[in-house]
Amino acid sequence: MPPRLQLVIPCYNEARRFKSEAFLDLVATSSDVGVLFVDDGSTDGTAAILADVVTRGGGRMSVMTLPLNGGKGRAVRCGVLAALDLQPEFVGYWDADLSTPLAALPEFIDVLDTNPLVDIVMGSRVKLIGRNVNRRMARHYFGRLFATAASLALRVGIYDTQCGAKIFRANDAIRQVFSPPFQSQWIFDVEILARYIDANGRAAAEVRMCELPLRAWTEMPGSKLTAWHAVRAVWDLARISRRSN
Repeated sequence: MPPRLQLVIPCYNEARRFKSEAFLDLVATSSDVGVLFVDDGSTDGTAAILADVVTRGGGRMSVMTLPLNGGKGRAVRCGVLAALDLQPEFVGYWDADLSTPLAALPEFIDVLDTNPLVDIVMGSRVKLIGRNVNRRMARHYFGRLFATAASLALRVGIYDTQCGAKIFRANDAIRQVFSPPFQSQWIFDVEILARYIDANGRAAAEVRMCELPLRAWTEMPGSKLTAWHAVRAVWDLARISRRSN
């Protein structure tokens, strides 16, 4: 039987921090997960590393290579659409640096299994007692400001739109969300939610989306976000808000 979940991993110049063994352990211990890496025009040794891990993955992993770097949003979209063509039960995307550990995957699947109405499960970086969520103070406060702005723009009370761990039910509603190209390559997560809300109505969408507080999340060195991306994110959020209201 094909894996229930096809997990998309967008990769751009990940050679220094890629954890091959973690992905190999995942497919060795979870027969219901397949992995699709999307190499977004990397210029370092990422391609060779991905080729090696796929060779060692026993047919459970594959690579999609994009010839030019087009941004994380495009890589995620291309990967998810390809994963949907494999007709799994669930699709999702996960940050390549594994800031969210792969060990969290069963909790995401459990939400979908126990709540048949839910289409979208989003990791949420809530720093609670007993949860190991580690983030630089400046990034935390900027993230809270942006999350508040995104929540107001969407008119839905979402705590964390930007966590790079999301799993979806593989149905027509999700395919429609991913089919058109994203307008934003850096806050495409907000655009995904805006499209889903617009297509299903705000009341129905709130029932069909679920935030899952993560047990662990660690900010990894080597982030590709810059001050310019922060400025562009605010501009893109304003555009998404105008289109959604």
